[in-house]
Amino acid sequence: MDFDFDKVTKSKLRDLSSFMDEHIYPSEALFHEQIAQLDNQWGWSTVPVLAELRDEARQRGLWNLFLPSEHGGGLTNLQYAPLAEMSGRSLYLAPPAMNCSAPDTGNMEVLSMFATPEQSERWLTPLLEGRIRSSFAMTEPLVASSDASNIETSIVRDGDEYVINGRKWWITGALNPESEIFIVMGKTDPHADRHHQQGMILVPRDTPGVTILRGMMVFGYDDRSHGGHAEILFEDVRVPAANLIGSEGQGFAIAQARLGPGRIHHCMRAIGIAERAVELMVARAGERRTFGRALVEHGVVQDWIAESRIRIEQLRLLILKTAWLMDTVGNRKAHTEIQAIKVATPLTVEWILDKAIQVHGAGGLSQDFPLAEAWAHMRTLRLADGPDEVHKSALARTEIRRHATA
Repeated sequence: MDFDFDKVTKSKLRDLSSFMDEHIYPSEALFHEQIAQLDNQWGWSTVPVLAELRDEARQRGLWNLFLPSEHGGGLTNLQYAPLAEMSGRSLYLAPPAMNCSAPDTGNMEVLSMFATPEQSERWLTPLLEGRIRSSFAMTEPLVASSDASNIETSIVRDGDEYVINGRKWWITGALNPESEIFIVMGKTDPHADRHHQQGMILVPRDTPGVTILRGMMVFGYDDRSHGGHAEILFEDVRVPAANLIGSEGQGFAIAQARLGPGRIHHCMRAIGIAERAVELMVARAGERRTFGRALVEHGVVQDWIAESRIRIEQLRLLILKTAWLMDTVGNRKAHTEIQAIKVATPLTVEWILDKAIQVHGAGGLSQDFPLAEAWAHMRTLRLADGPDEVHKSALARTEIRRHATA
């Protein structure tokens, strides 16, 4: 068993490492300053420093690396995994600088797989070029969206148009005025079987009837640096029938195709968050003294540091195995591992962040360190793309069937 990365991966890692050291890390403070200077939550846009970093990433060939097709970097999941991990060390700056941040990544994957040539030209091309941003509107406030078949938003055919009515929330990136297109999931046939009732449709943000109601807060954070999360009302929104992605009843299947790669990308980046948290924890523990000794000399702190390293190594191996399976046998046959990392990653990294915060004391709760915001982000991942309990239930059923068959 060879645990070494191939030549392509090593080359890209060197390029990305230089980009992070020379441009990303030195720009983090300025990025947050410019974000804080935005007038209000409705005025979110790409701040100047991010635009500069995106130009630099293009020039270095660090652009659209997540997309394996001819539209992207041509990398496998296994090749992309360590690159995503490295970018996760500066979660709110490095991925968008390389056009590799959600929800754009998932939306580009959907369009690359299911869009018509006309839809691709109108929306995929500018997304790939970074000229616009996008949002994915699935979650709703009035139903338990952990079961996507509950979605109530209606998408009704009326001649050459579809009429959309419904309310969505936690729509990431929608507060950014550069998010020009929403992929909206709703019911095209409420009388079909539960997995064939849904459809997906393209809705430009300036379409009459689309109203951004408010921005959502995450443990007190407005998530400006991530484009924010909006609650959106769709009232008699009319778009051309040609805006439907795929066919009526295909929405649930498209959502599953979108979420597979999205889940592993989140997990890859989370490893980078964990690694940086450990670095900060060790540095802080070496700087501060209590009861006559450096924090790093206390047994409990040493235990946290050791346990963090063990958990990161375990998690990374599981993620790399999942990436390898996705490349070799496909997403469907790697479904069990995808579910496993989706459960294990947020819990593991959340634990590491918690210990890093504890070592930092009150400072760990503040905006002076990235730990508190990272913890809030990681806690949301236990709900985003499906809550832990749904994945565990599916994992258990698979395991039970496997043993029953044996």
